[in-house]
Amino acid sequence: MGETGRVLVIGPYLRQRRAGNGAATDDVYARDTEARLDEARGLARAIDLTVADALVASLNQIRPATYLGKGKVEEIVGLVTAHHADLVVMDSTLSPVQQRNLEKAWNTKVLDRTGLILEIFGRRAKTREGTLQVELAHLKYQRSRLVRSWTHLERQRGGFGFLGGPGETQIEADRRMIGERIVRLEAELKKVQATRRLHRAARKRVPYRVVALVGYTNAGKSTLFNRLTRAEVQAADMLFATLDPTLRQIKLPHGGHAVLSDTVGFVSDLPTMLVAAFRATLEEVVEADLILHVRDISHADTEAQRADVEAVLHQLEIATGAGDRIIEVWNKIDRVGSDERERLANIAARRPHHHRALLVSAATGDGVEQLLEAIEDRLAADKVGLRVTLDAADGAAMSWLYRHTEVLSREADDDAHVAMTVRAEQAQRDLVMRRFEGRVEEVAL
Repeated sequence: MGETGRVLVIGPYLRQRRAGNGAATDDVYARDTEARLDEARGLARAIDLTVADALVASLNQIRPATYLGKGKVEEIVGLVTAHHADLVVMDSTLSPVQQRNLEKAWNTKVLDRTGLILEIFGRRAKTREGTLQVELAHLKYQRSRLVRSWTHLERQRGGFGFLGGPGETQIEADRRMIGERIVRLEAELKKVQATRRLHRAARKRVPYRVVALVGYTNAGKSTLFNRLTRAEVQAADMLFATLDPTLRQIKLPHGGHAVLSDTVGFVSDLPTMLVAAFRATLEEVVEADLILHVRDISHADTEAQRADVEAVLHQLEIATGAGDRIIEVWNKIDRVGSDERERLANIAARRPHHHRALLVSAATGDGVEQLLEAIEDRLAADKVGLRVTLDAADGAAMSWLYRHTEVLSREADDDAHVAMTVRAEQAQRDLVMRRFEGRVEEVAL
Protein backbone atom coordinates (compact mmCIF):
# COMPACT_ATOMS: atom_id res chain seq x y z
CA MET A 1 0.00 0.00 0.00
CA GLY A 2 1.37 3.43 -0.88
CA GLU A 3 2.03 6.23 1.52
CA THR A 4 -1.09 8.15 0.61
CA GLY A 5 -3.45 5.31 1.53
CA ARG A 6 -5.86 6.38 -1.25
CA VAL A 7 -8.64 3.87 -1.58
CA LEU A 8 -11.57 3.11 -3.84
CA VAL A 9 -14.58 1.63 -2.05
CA ILE A 10 -16.78 -0.64 -4.15
CA GLY A 11 -20.21 -1.82 -2.98
CA PRO A 12 -20.91 -4.94 -5.06
CA TYR A 13 -24.52 -5.55 -4.02
CA LEU A 14 -26.90 -8.04 -5.57
CA ARG A 15 -30.06 -6.52 -6.97
CA GLN A 16 -33.08 -7.59 -4.96
CA ARG A 17 -35.51 -9.85 -6.68
CA ARG A 18 -39.07 -8.59 -6.54
CA ALA A 19 -42.21 -10.53 -5.86
CA GLY A 20 -45.28 -10.05 -8.03
CA ASN A 21 -46.57 -7.29 -5.75
CA GLY A 22 -43.29 -5.38 -6.14
CA ALA A 23 -41.99 -6.23 -2.65
CA ALA A 24 -38.38 -7.29 -2.18
CA THR A 25 -38.15 -11.03 -1.55
CA ASP A 26 -34.52 -11.54 -0.42
CA ASP A 27 -34.45 -9.80 2.93
CA VAL A 28 -37.22 -8.61 5.22
CA TYR A 29 -34.91 -5.89 6.55
CA ALA A 30 -33.17 -5.05 3.28
CA ARG A 31 -30.55 -2.33 3.63
CA ASP A 32 -30.43 0.79 1.58
CA THR A 33 -27.49 0.46 -0.82
CA GLU A 34 -26.26 4.00 -0.15
CA ALA A 35 -26.36 3.34 3.60
CA ARG A 36 -24.34 0.16 3.06
CA LEU A 37 -21.81 2.04 0.96
CA ASP A 38 -21.59 4.80 3.56
CA GLU A 39 -20.84 2.19 6.22
CA ALA A 40 -18.09 0.74 4.01
CA ARG A 41 -16.59 4.25 3.70
CA GLY A 42 -16.69 4.50 7.50
CA LEU A 43 -14.86 1.20 7.83
CA ALA A 44 -12.12 2.44 5.51
CA ARG A 45 -11.81 5.74 7.37
CA ALA A 46 -11.58 3.85 10.66
CA ILE A 47 -8.00 2.90 9.71
CA ASP A 48 -7.19 6.38 8.39
CA LEU A 49 -7.53 5.59 4.69
CA THR A 50 -8.38 8.42 2.31
CA VAL A 51 -11.48 7.46 0.34
CA ALA A 52 -10.83 8.80 -3.16
CA ASP A 53 -14.14 7.53 -4.54
CA ALA A 54 -16.95 5.12 -3.67
CA LEU A 55 -19.55 3.53 -5.90
CA VAL A 56 -22.26 0.90 -5.90
CA ALA A 57 -21.82 -1.94 -8.38
CA SER A 58 -25.23 -3.57 -8.78
CA LEU A 59 -25.02 -7.26 -9.62
CA ASN A 60 -27.49 -9.73 -11.06
CA GLN A 61 -25.24 -12.62 -10.05
CA ILE A 62 -21.84 -13.22 -8.46
CA ARG A 63 -19.07 -14.30 -10.87
CA PRO A 64 -16.98 -17.19 -9.49
CA ALA A 65 -13.72 -15.81 -10.93
CA THR A 66 -13.94 -12.08 -10.19
CA TYR A 67 -17.17 -11.55 -8.21
CA LEU A 68 -17.97 -8.63 -10.59
CA GLY A 69 -18.86 -8.84 -14.26
CA LYS A 70 -16.19 -8.27 -16.93
CA GLY A 71 -17.48 -4.79 -17.87
CA LYS A 72 -17.47 -3.55 -14.27
CA VAL A 73 -13.96 -4.93 -13.71
CA GLU A 74 -12.73 -2.97 -16.76
CA GLU A 75 -14.55 0.19 -15.62
CA ILE A 76 -12.79 0.05 -12.24
CA VAL A 77 -9.39 -0.26 -13.97
CA GLY A 78 -9.95 3.29 -15.25
CA LEU A 79 -11.00 4.55 -11.81
CA VAL A 80 -7.92 3.02 -10.16
CA THR A 81 -5.71 4.82 -12.66
CA ALA A 82 -7.60 8.13 -12.51
CA HIS A 83 -7.53 8.29 -8.71
CA HIS A 84 -4.02 6.80 -8.29
CA ALA A 85 -5.60 4.34 -5.87
CA ASP A 86 -3.29 2.20 -3.75
CA LEU A 87 -6.09 -0.08 -2.56
CA VAL A 88 -9.55 -1.21 -3.59
CA VAL A 89 -11.95 -2.21 -0.82
CA MET A 90 -14.69 -4.61 -1.86
CA ASP A 91 -17.61 -4.47 0.58
CA SER A 92 -18.19 -8.21 0.28
CA THR A 93 -16.52 -11.49 1.18
CA LEU A 94 -14.14 -12.58 -1.57
CA SER A 95 -12.73 -16.03 -2.13
CA PRO A 96 -8.91 -16.25 -2.40
CA VAL A 97 -9.22 -16.81 -6.15
CA GLN A 98 -11.51 -13.80 -6.64
CA GLN A 99 -9.16 -11.58 -4.63
CA ARG A 100 -6.12 -12.72 -6.62
CA ASN A 101 -7.84 -12.24 -9.99
CA LEU A 102 -9.04 -8.72 -9.10
CA GLU A 103 -5.54 -7.74 -7.92
CA LYS A 104 -4.14 -8.89 -11.26
CA ALA A 105 -6.83 -7.06 -13.24
CA TRP A 106 -6.48 -3.77 -11.33
CA ASN A 107 -2.74 -4.04 -10.57
CA THR A 108 -3.34 -2.96 -6.99
CA LYS A 109 -4.02 -4.44 -3.58
CA VAL A 110 -7.60 -5.63 -2.96
CA LEU A 111 -9.13 -6.01 0.49
CA ASP A 112 -12.52 -7.57 1.18
CA ARG A 113 -14.86 -6.74 4.07
CA THR A 114 -13.46 -9.46 6.32
CA GLY A 115 -9.88 -8.30 5.78
CA LEU A 116 -10.85 -4.68 6.39
CA ILE A 117 -12.60 -5.48 9.68
CA LEU A 118 -9.57 -7.52 10.76
CA GLU A 119 -7.34 -4.51 10.06
CA ILE A 120 -9.58 -2.28 12.17
CA PHE A 121 -9.61 -4.78 15.03
CA GLY A 122 -5.82 -4.97 14.80
CA ARG A 123 -5.61 -1.19 15.29
CA ARG A 124 -8.15 -1.08 18.13
CA ALA A 125 -7.02 -3.99 20.32
CA LYS A 126 -5.19 -2.73 23.41
CA THR A 127 -5.33 -5.50 26.02
CA ARG A 128 -3.28 -8.69 25.88
CA GLU A 129 -6.39 -10.75 25.26
CA GLY A 130 -7.61 -8.44 22.51
CA THR A 131 -4.31 -8.49 20.61
CA LEU A 132 -4.07 -12.27 20.89
CA GLN A 133 -7.61 -12.71 19.60
CA VAL A 134 -7.04 -10.37 16.66
CA GLU A 135 -3.79 -12.06 15.68
CA LEU A 136 -5.43 -15.47 15.90
CA ALA A 137 -8.31 -14.40 13.64
CA HIS A 138 -5.86 -12.71 11.24
CA LEU A 139 -3.71 -15.85 10.93
CA LYS A 140 -6.74 -18.03 10.25
CA TYR A 141 -7.78 -15.58 7.55
CA GLN A 142 -4.27 -15.54 6.05
CA ARG A 143 -4.10 -19.33 6.04
CA SER A 144 -7.15 -19.43 3.78
CA ARG A 145 -5.41 -16.96 1.42
CA LEU A 146 -2.29 -19.10 0.83
CA VAL A 147 -2.77 -19.80 -2.86
CA ARG A 148 -0.22 -20.38 -5.61
CA SER A 149 -0.14 -16.87 -7.02
CA TRP A 150 3.42 -15.61 -6.47
CA THR A 151 6.79 -16.89 -7.70
CA HIS A 152 8.16 -17.30 -4.17
CA LEU A 153 5.55 -20.00 -3.64
CA GLU A 154 6.97 -22.19 -6.41
CA ARG A 155 8.33 -25.64 -5.50
CA GLN A 156 11.79 -25.74 -3.94
CA ARG A 157 14.36 -28.53 -4.16
CA GLY A 158 14.99 -30.46 -0.97
CA GLY A 159 17.58 -32.88 0.36
CA PHE A 160 21.25 -33.06 -0.70
CA GLY A 161 22.42 -33.01 -4.31
CA PHE A 162 20.21 -35.07 -6.57
CA LEU A 163 19.27 -37.59 -3.93
CA GLY A 164 16.53 -35.51 -2.34
CA GLY A 165 13.15 -35.57 -3.94
CA PRO A 166 10.94 -32.52 -4.45
CA GLY A 167 11.18 -30.45 -1.31
CA GLU A 168 8.51 -28.83 0.78
CA THR A 169 6.79 -26.07 -1.17
CA GLN A 170 6.97 -22.53 0.21
CA ILE A 171 3.20 -22.50 0.51
CA GLU A 172 3.38 -25.60 2.71
CA ALA A 173 6.12 -24.05 4.82
CA ASP A 174 4.07 -20.87 5.24
CA ARG A 175 1.00 -22.88 6.17
CA ARG A 176 3.00 -24.93 8.70
CA MET A 177 4.48 -21.79 10.30
CA ILE A 178 1.03 -20.19 10.55
CA GLY A 179 -0.37 -23.41 12.02
CA GLU A 180 2.35 -23.52 14.69
CA ARG A 181 1.74 -19.87 15.59
CA ILE A 182 -2.01 -20.52 15.84
CA VAL A 183 -1.38 -23.38 18.29
CA ARG A 184 0.83 -21.12 20.46
CA LEU A 185 -1.72 -18.28 20.39
CA GLU A 186 -4.56 -20.61 21.38
CA ALA A 187 -2.50 -21.86 24.34
CA GLU A 188 -1.77 -18.27 25.46
CA LEU A 189 -5.43 -17.34 25.09
CA LYS A 190 -6.46 -20.21 27.34
CA LYS A 191 -4.27 -18.76 30.10
CA VAL A 192 -5.74 -15.28 29.65
CA GLN A 193 -9.26 -16.69 29.58
CA ALA A 194 -8.57 -18.61 32.81
CA THR A 195 -7.62 -15.31 34.46
CA ARG A 196 -10.83 -13.70 33.19
CA ARG A 197 -12.84 -16.59 34.63
CA LEU A 198 -11.20 -16.02 38.01
CA HIS A 199 -12.17 -12.33 37.87
CA ARG A 200 -15.72 -13.27 36.94
CA ALA A 201 -15.89 -15.78 39.80
CA ALA A 202 -14.64 -13.10 42.20
CA ARG A 203 -17.43 -10.74 41.08
CA LYS A 204 -19.99 -13.48 41.67
CA ARG A 205 -18.78 -13.86 45.23
CA VAL A 206 -19.33 -10.14 45.97
CA PRO A 207 -21.90 -10.59 44.36
CA TYR A 208 -22.41 -7.94 41.71
CA ARG A 209 -24.90 -8.52 38.96
CA VAL A 210 -23.47 -7.95 35.47
CA VAL A 211 -25.24 -5.78 32.87
CA ALA A 212 -23.76 -5.95 29.36
CA LEU A 213 -24.16 -3.39 26.59
CA VAL A 214 -24.49 -4.80 23.08
CA GLY A 215 -25.47 -3.17 19.82
CA TYR A 216 -24.49 -2.25 16.32
CA THR A 217 -21.22 -0.41 16.06
CA ASN A 218 -21.58 3.35 16.50
CA ALA A 219 -24.99 2.98 18.18
CA GLY A 220 -23.78 5.05 21.15
CA LYS A 221 -22.93 2.25 23.60
CA SER A 222 -19.76 3.89 24.92
CA THR A 223 -21.49 7.26 25.32
CA LEU A 224 -24.25 5.54 27.29
CA PHE A 225 -21.61 3.64 29.30
CA ASN A 226 -19.96 6.94 30.24
CA ARG A 227 -23.32 8.47 31.15
CA LEU A 228 -24.28 5.56 33.42
CA THR A 229 -20.89 5.08 35.08
CA ARG A 230 -19.48 8.60 34.91
CA ALA A 231 -16.42 7.03 33.29
CA GLU A 232 -14.40 8.41 30.41
CA VAL A 233 -13.92 5.54 28.00
CA GLN A 234 -13.36 6.42 24.35
CA ALA A 235 -16.67 7.36 22.71
CA ALA A 236 -15.65 8.54 19.26
CA ASP A 237 -17.94 8.89 16.25
CA MET A 238 -16.29 6.03 14.40
CA LEU A 239 -16.90 2.36 13.74
CA PHE A 240 -15.43 -0.05 16.30
CA ALA A 241 -14.24 2.73 18.63
CA THR A 242 -14.48 0.19 21.47
CA LEU A 243 -12.92 -3.23 21.07
CA ASP A 244 -11.63 -4.49 24.41
CA PRO A 245 -14.32 -4.92 27.08
CA THR A 246 -14.52 -2.26 29.80
CA LEU A 247 -16.19 -2.90 33.14
CA ARG A 248 -17.30 -0.30 35.70
CA GLN A 249 -19.60 -0.29 38.70
CA ILE A 250 -22.91 1.56 38.49
CA LYS A 251 -25.12 2.69 41.34
CA LEU A 252 -28.82 1.93 41.05
CA PRO A 253 -31.60 4.28 42.27
CA HIS A 254 -32.28 2.48 45.57
CA GLY A 255 -28.67 1.99 46.57
CA GLY A 256 -27.96 -1.29 44.82
CA HIS A 257 -24.92 -1.82 42.61
CA ALA A 258 -24.17 -3.66 39.40
CA VAL A 259 -21.23 -4.06 37.02
CA LEU A 260 -21.71 -2.56 33.55
CA SER A 261 -19.75 -4.05 30.65
CA ASP A 262 -19.12 -2.24 27.35
CA THR A 263 -18.19 -4.62 24.52
CA VAL A 264 -17.24 -4.48 20.85
CA GLY A 265 -19.98 -3.28 18.52
CA PHE A 266 -21.48 -5.69 16.03
CA VAL A 267 -21.76 -5.07 12.32
CA SER A 268 -23.52 -6.67 9.36
CA ASP A 269 -21.65 -9.66 7.92
CA LEU A 270 -19.36 -9.80 10.96
CA PRO A 271 -16.85 -12.52 9.98
CA THR A 272 -17.62 -15.83 11.65
CA MET A 273 -13.95 -16.24 12.57
CA LEU A 274 -14.14 -12.99 14.53
CA VAL A 275 -17.23 -14.07 16.44
CA ALA A 276 -15.41 -17.31 17.28
CA ALA A 277 -12.12 -15.59 18.14
CA PHE A 278 -13.80 -13.02 20.36
CA ARG A 279 -16.05 -15.51 22.08
CA ALA A 280 -13.99 -15.20 25.28
CA THR A 281 -14.39 -11.42 25.28
CA LEU A 282 -18.05 -11.79 24.49
CA GLU A 283 -18.44 -14.17 27.43
CA GLU A 284 -19.15 -10.99 29.39
CA VAL A 285 -22.34 -10.88 27.31
CA VAL A 286 -23.01 -14.62 27.53
CA GLU A 287 -22.61 -14.60 31.32
CA ALA A 288 -24.44 -11.30 31.92
CA ASP A 289 -27.49 -11.22 34.14
CA LEU A 290 -29.04 -8.53 31.94
CA ILE A 291 -28.31 -7.36 28.38
CA LEU A 292 -29.01 -3.86 27.13
CA HIS A 293 -29.42 -3.91 23.34
CA VAL A 294 -28.56 -0.34 22.38
CA ARG A 295 -30.00 0.78 19.04
CA ASP A 296 -29.46 3.97 17.09
CA ILE A 297 -33.16 4.60 16.60
CA SER A 298 -32.45 7.61 14.37
CA HIS A 299 -30.59 5.50 11.76
CA ALA A 300 -32.35 4.72 8.49
CA ASP A 301 -31.32 1.05 8.77
CA THR A 302 -32.15 0.61 12.45
CA GLU A 303 -34.34 -2.46 11.86
CA ALA A 304 -31.69 -4.16 9.71
CA GLN A 305 -29.08 -3.35 12.37
CA ARG A 306 -31.33 -4.88 15.03
CA ALA A 307 -31.56 -8.07 12.98
CA ASP A 308 -27.75 -8.17 12.60
CA VAL A 309 -27.20 -7.85 16.36
CA GLU A 310 -29.76 -10.53 17.09
CA ALA A 311 -28.03 -12.83 14.58
CA VAL A 312 -24.72 -12.48 16.47
CA LEU A 313 -26.48 -13.04 19.81
CA HIS A 314 -27.98 -16.18 18.29
CA GLN A 315 -24.43 -17.35 17.39
CA LEU A 316 -23.54 -16.80 21.04
CA GLU A 317 -26.53 -19.02 21.93
CA ILE A 318 -28.40 -16.14 23.58
CA ALA A 319 -32.13 -16.34 22.98
CA THR A 320 -33.17 -12.89 21.73
CA GLY A 321 -36.77 -13.69 22.63
CA ALA A 322 -35.78 -13.93 26.30
CA GLY A 323 -37.55 -10.75 27.36
CA ASP A 324 -36.57 -11.11 31.02
CA ARG A 325 -32.90 -10.86 30.12
CA ILE A 326 -32.81 -8.29 27.31
CA ILE A 327 -33.90 -4.65 27.35
CA GLU A 328 -33.99 -2.74 24.08
CA VAL A 329 -32.63 0.78 24.49
CA TRP A 330 -33.64 3.13 21.69
CA ASN A 331 -30.79 5.62 21.79
CA LYS A 332 -30.24 8.98 20.04
CA ILE A 333 -33.84 10.16 20.39
CA ASP A 334 -32.40 13.69 20.47
CA ARG A 335 -31.81 13.25 16.73
CA VAL A 336 -35.46 12.66 15.82
CA GLY A 337 -38.27 15.19 15.59
CA SER A 338 -41.05 15.51 18.17
CA ASP A 339 -43.63 13.73 15.98
CA GLU A 340 -41.31 10.78 15.34
CA ARG A 341 -40.40 10.65 19.02
CA GLU A 342 -44.07 10.46 19.97
CA ARG A 343 -44.63 7.71 17.41
CA LEU A 344 -41.71 5.70 18.82
CA ALA A 345 -42.96 6.20 22.39
CA ASN A 346 -46.37 4.85 21.38
CA ILE A 347 -44.79 1.80 19.68
CA ALA A 348 -42.68 1.09 22.78
CA ALA A 349 -45.67 1.47 25.11
CA ARG A 350 -47.76 -1.02 23.13
CA ARG A 351 -45.20 -3.78 23.56
CA PRO A 352 -45.64 -6.46 26.25
CA HIS A 353 -44.09 -5.41 29.57
CA HIS A 354 -40.93 -7.55 29.31
CA HIS A 355 -40.33 -6.52 25.70
CA ARG A 356 -40.91 -2.80 26.24
CA ALA A 357 -38.23 -0.57 24.79
CA LEU A 358 -36.85 2.49 26.58
CA LEU A 359 -36.21 5.78 24.76
CA VAL A 360 -33.00 7.52 25.82
CA SER A 361 -30.42 10.00 24.69
CA ALA A 362 -26.97 9.10 25.98
CA ALA A 363 -25.74 12.48 24.74
CA THR A 364 -28.24 14.60 26.72
CA GLY A 365 -29.14 12.17 29.53
CA ASP A 366 -32.83 12.16 28.61
CA GLY A 367 -34.47 8.92 29.76
CA VAL A 368 -31.38 7.64 31.61
CA GLU A 369 -33.04 7.70 35.05
CA GLN A 370 -35.91 5.60 33.73
CA LEU A 371 -33.36 3.20 32.24
CA LEU A 372 -31.60 2.81 35.60
CA GLU A 373 -34.94 2.09 37.27
CA ALA A 374 -35.73 -0.53 34.62
CA ILE A 375 -32.31 -2.16 35.15
CA GLU A 376 -32.92 -2.28 38.88
CA ASP A 377 -36.42 -3.75 38.44
CA ARG A 378 -35.17 -6.49 36.10
CA LEU A 379 -32.28 -7.41 38.37
CA ALA A 380 -34.68 -7.46 41.32
CA ALA A 381 -37.03 -9.95 39.69
CA ASP A 382 -35.73 -12.78 41.90
CA LYS A 383 -35.41 -10.68 45.06
CA VAL A 384 -37.81 -10.59 48.00
CA GLY A 385 -39.43 -7.69 49.82
CA LEU A 386 -39.04 -7.33 53.58
CA ARG A 387 -40.59 -4.90 56.04
CA VAL A 388 -38.44 -4.24 59.11
CA THR A 389 -39.72 -2.31 62.16
CA LEU A 390 -37.02 -0.51 64.20
CA ASP A 391 -36.73 1.99 67.02
CA ALA A 392 -36.26 5.44 65.56
CA ALA A 393 -33.09 5.85 67.64
CA ASP A 394 -31.49 2.64 66.33
CA GLY A 395 -29.21 4.30 63.79
CA ALA A 396 -26.82 1.31 63.64
CA ALA A 397 -29.59 -1.04 62.47
CA MET A 398 -30.75 1.43 59.81
CA SER A 399 -27.18 1.86 58.58
CA TRP A 400 -26.81 -1.94 58.37
CA LEU A 401 -29.92 -2.20 56.20
CA TYR A 402 -28.67 0.52 53.85
CA ARG A 403 -25.37 -1.34 53.44
CA HIS A 404 -26.79 -4.84 52.89
CA THR A 405 -30.13 -4.30 51.16
CA GLU A 406 -31.92 -1.92 48.81
CA VAL A 407 -34.06 0.41 50.92
CA LEU A 408 -37.26 1.18 49.02
CA SER A 409 -39.10 3.26 51.63
CA ARG A 410 -38.84 4.49 55.22
CA GLU A 411 -41.87 5.51 57.29
CA ALA A 412 -41.95 6.83 60.87
CA ASP A 413 -44.97 6.57 63.18
CA ASP A 414 -46.00 8.42 66.36
CA ASP A 415 -44.60 5.72 68.66
CA ALA A 416 -40.94 6.42 67.79
CA HIS A 417 -40.78 3.47 65.42
CA VAL A 418 -39.54 3.38 61.83
CA ALA A 419 -40.83 0.85 59.26
CA MET A 420 -38.34 0.21 56.46
CA THR A 421 -39.31 -1.67 53.30
CA VAL A 422 -36.26 -3.25 51.70
CA ARG A 423 -35.42 -5.55 48.80
CA ALA A 424 -32.83 -8.29 49.19
CA GLU A 425 -31.22 -11.28 47.46
CA GLN A 426 -32.02 -14.65 49.01
CA ALA A 427 -28.71 -14.73 50.90
CA GLN A 428 -29.28 -11.23 52.31
CA ARG A 429 -32.90 -12.12 53.09
CA ASP A 430 -31.73 -14.87 55.46
CA LEU A 431 -29.29 -12.46 57.13
CA VAL A 432 -32.04 -9.88 57.67
CA MET A 433 -34.40 -12.53 59.06
CA ARG A 434 -31.82 -13.70 61.61
CA ARG A 435 -30.63 -10.22 62.61
CA PHE A 436 -34.11 -8.74 63.07
CA GLU A 437 -35.99 -11.83 64.23
CA GLY A 438 -39.47 -10.91 65.44
CA ARG A 439 -39.31 -7.47 63.80
CA VAL A 440 -39.34 -8.46 60.11
CA GLU A 441 -41.90 -9.88 57.67
CA GLU A 442 -41.95 -10.63 53.96
CA VAL A 443 -44.05 -8.31 51.80
CA ALA A 444 -45.05 -8.24 48.16
CA LEU A 445 -43.14 -5.76 46.02
